[in-house]
Amino acid sequence: MLTLQNISYRHPNNNLLFDNVHLTIKRHDKIALIGNNGVGKSILLKIIAGELHPSEGQRIVGTEPYYVPQIFGQYNQLTIAQALQIEDKLNALNEILSGNVTENNLTVLNDDWTIEERCSEALNCWQLKDVTLMQKLGTLSGGQKTKVFLAGIFIHRPELVLLDEPSNHLDTASRQLLYDFIESTSSALIVVSHDRKLLNLLDTVCELSQREITVYSGNYDFYAAQKQIENHALNQDLQSKEKALRKAKERERETAERQQKRDTRGKKKQEKAGVARIMMNTLRNNAENSTSKIKNVHAEKIDGISQELQELRLTLPDIDKMKFGFDNSALHKGKILFTANDINFSYNTQALWIENLNFQITSGERIALKGKNGSGKTTLIKLILGNIEARTGTVYRAENNSVYIDQDYSLIDNKLKVYEQAQQFNTSALQEHEIKIRLSRFLFTKEHWDKSCNALSGGEKMRLMLCCLTINKQSPDMIILDEPTNNLDIQNIEILTAAINEYQGTLIVVSHDEHFLKQITIERTISMAFPHT
Repeated sequence: MLTLQNISYRHPNNNLLFDNVHLTIKRHDKIALIGNNGVGKSILLKIIAGELHPSEGQRIVGTEPYYVPQIFGQYNQLTIAQALQIEDKLNALNEILSGNVTENNLTVLNDDWTIEERCSEALNCWQLKDVTLMQKLGTLSGGQKTKVFLAGIFIHRPELVLLDEPSNHLDTASRQLLYDFIESTSSALIVVSHDRKLLNLLDTVCELSQREITVYSGNYDFYAAQKQIENHALNQDLQSKEKALRKAKERERETAERQQKRDTRGKKKQEKAGVARIMMNTLRNNAENSTSKIKNVHAEKIDGISQELQELRLTLPDIDKMKFGFDNSALHKGKILFTANDINFSYNTQALWIENLNFQITSGERIALKGKNGSGKTTLIKLILGNIEARTGTVYRAENNSVYIDQDYSLIDNKLKVYEQAQQFNTSALQEHEIKIRLSRFLFTKEHWDKSCNALSGGEKMRLMLCCLTINKQSPDMIILDEPTNNLDIQNIEILTAAINEYQGTLIVVSHDEHFLKQITIERTISMAFPHT
């Protein structure tokens, strides 16, 4: 269907993004394309789609793919029909049905007499009954825009579909529609996603790195198991190299000590034997040359092992290099933090929730807030934080230190540099070198300290936010996370998961990622239903 041969891509500044990519997509293949943030997954997908040209290599096309992008802003001024590239065909059909049967209209329609019915069925299937084809895409929510392009698959019926983070803006019900489509479709698929439930529905994993693309013949769980085996072997190699380095340094020290003792004994013997001064100088020079040669041999060996060790360490997954170090919350476990009695909220005059909410939050709990898009999850967070008040019912809020982390990491000030941002959270008067040690623990090394926060990726902002929370004098009593895995790659999701699992305070999470919620051991759920569902 489609083949990539020796594909490479360089940015306009000539920096290499990836090289030596070979990939063949066959009929009915279902491929997950994964890799760390910034490695070029979306760019490779655009090359496969024909929207970008590679710097080198060849794209051999048997069928043109249908592409669902991650970002839709470029289509906001278009109607849905224009964005889906079906406007001309619909116009031609309407012209023909009105009696204007021209050769041009027949050519544009290309015997596709069911186009209108398919459009209606596709929009209904993706829960877009109230959306019209003449509506501007910019009037829709992020989840609706995604579903419009997913509906386009049913309309165009392509043999190859490319999906870039398709579940990002979808609620739980819409994600299930996506999963059902992936399981049932006969089209070949290439999917970029961090949604592990989705990735487990695909039968091949392709891991992209700067040097190559590596193919694993199984779903994501199979890939993860293989990577665990590889990482275990890597850690074994690291331990072996570290042991070899210690032995080499110890051998160098022992050899130097023995040589020094021999040289001292030899000098004393020569002095007792009355060896002439000129001969003594010659013998001393010979000994020094011999010692220097031995030192060089050991130094070369140590340098060689050190270089191999450094190269191995560079291949370690980032999560294995990190240290979190969260302090415990100052509150005792079980303390009542928030109580809601028959609360509701309204915009204009309509109540937000069908039923008033009654619940309690105690210190140390792990809670998920659930509901469809627009069901008021963010409103409830504002009520819990005290940013707004309920229109009906009563609330109790205990004094506590809460931190709200939204999916844009708005607590990060984009005008600051990385070190300056960390300093903003330095309430315990840590010295500069101590802050920089904390930054290094979260993979912000010397070259990052003066980097603008505005230039950080989503994953980097997440790591900096976690770092700032550990710099603070006291860990927050409550952390509220709003769709924390959106825009993070799998590796950064694992970093976030490990950090959250080390945190001992109260946790409230809004997320449609069921795998993530399971990994952070959510204990209970607060659900919301709203009238216009």
